[in-house]
Amino acid sequence: MRASQSPFPRERHLTTERRQVLQLLASRPRGAIEDVLVLAHGFSRDTLAGLVLAGLATVVTEALRADGLMIKVEHVRITDAGRLALGG
Repeated sequence: MRASQSPFPRERHLTTERRQVLQLLASRPRGAIEDVLVLAHGFSRDTLAGLVLAGLATVVTEALRADGLMIKVEHVRITDAGRLALGG
């Protein structure tokens, strides 16, 4: 593979929905909560899972204290491979 080639050709790997998810994640340093991506933005859970399985996104778990309780919050974040797939 030449240095100028992306390991993720746009036509084969990035559907419009995948590209939109990655662009949204790229604009948010902490990522986004899966339910927000699904409910507020209308992305499918299958698309999110596919991005994680492809290594283009990852899930980061944080423990937060809310009203005296510890809760687990999972953020979906773009990976370096995801940024490469977007073209930079």
